[in-house]
Amino acid sequence: MTRPKVFVTRLIPEAGLGVIMAETEADVWQEQLPPLPEALLQHVRGKDGLLSLLTDRVDAEVMDAAPGLRVISNYAVGFDNIDLPAATEFGIPVGHTPDVLTETTAEMAWALLMAAARRVVEGDRYTRAGKWKTWEPQLLLGRDLRGSTLGIVGFGRIGQRMARQARGFDMRVLYYDVFPNDEAAAQLGAAYAEFDDLLQQADFVSLHTALTDDTRHLIGERELKLMGPETILVNTSRGCVIDEAALAVALREGWILGAGLDVTEVEPIQPDSPLLGLSNVVLCPHIASASLRTRSKMATMAAANLLAGLRGERLPHCANPEVYER
Repeated sequence: MTRPKVFVTRLIPEAGLGVIMAETEADVWQEQLPPLPEALLQHVRGKDGLLSLLTDRVDAEVMDAAPGLRVISNYAVGFDNIDLPAATEFGIPVGHTPDVLTETTAEMAWALLMAAARRVVEGDRYTRAGKWKTWEPQLLLGRDLRGSTLGIVGFGRIGQRMARQARGFDMRVLYYDVFPNDEAAAQLGAAYAEFDDLLQQADFVSLHTALTDDTRHLIGERELKLMGPETILVNTSRGCVIDEAALAVALREGWILGAGLDVTEVEPIQPDSPLLGLSNVVLCPHIASASLRTRSKMATMAAANLLAGLRGERLPHCANPEVYER
């Protein structure tokens, strides 16, 4: 029996890739950088399935280039990179990997928060540069977490996990969400606050909102000025939620104390970004989900979505379920 043909746009963990290789004729992109649009179009032609990453723009042109395409499986929780209406119009179900990143992403947000608060990266650089001469009473003074106020913007699964973990630091927790969840807040000891009030009251602001037209540049000059000069901003959601030009000014001029970013407006961050020259921002290369267990789970979920679509079965995790109503 002829095995279905698929294009996998990057090497993923063996837990998922091994299953795909065993059951399909797989064309796997071997390079570190993602395929350019022209290469994606070339490799998807004649394929029955596509396993994509957030770095791959999968639009109507890509789908039109592969008239036999039966399924798109996105190795990600989000699917900003895929034109869902076009996929539905083409009759292609789109899979993703939801609910797998909650704990891992919350842990990363805490890592960034604590690194920025206690100036861990600055301390590492200071030590490696041979500047550490003796114990000093005022060297690299940072912020305590215990007893401070954490402001959570976006109170979904990850935001709620942040609130739960904040109890270990005896923090006061405020949250803002366009859809307040009083029940979850009561269980977690969090209190709802209007957006501006949260920014003004929080010592730490952690962003956990989806990227939409309404949340693009949600944090700009006005919002940064609402925060205090001792505030630390953390972002593990999407880079475009923050206006980075305004953030660079805020960090340089002391509107806020510091920031920890796992995501940036342009990824990878560009060499001319003003953030790179600032010592009071911790920058990471979009690794919030980068634990062995989580990335392997994502791989098995992505493989399951891909293979289900190839068999004509309903995807276990479908981003456009309306495709089955056509």
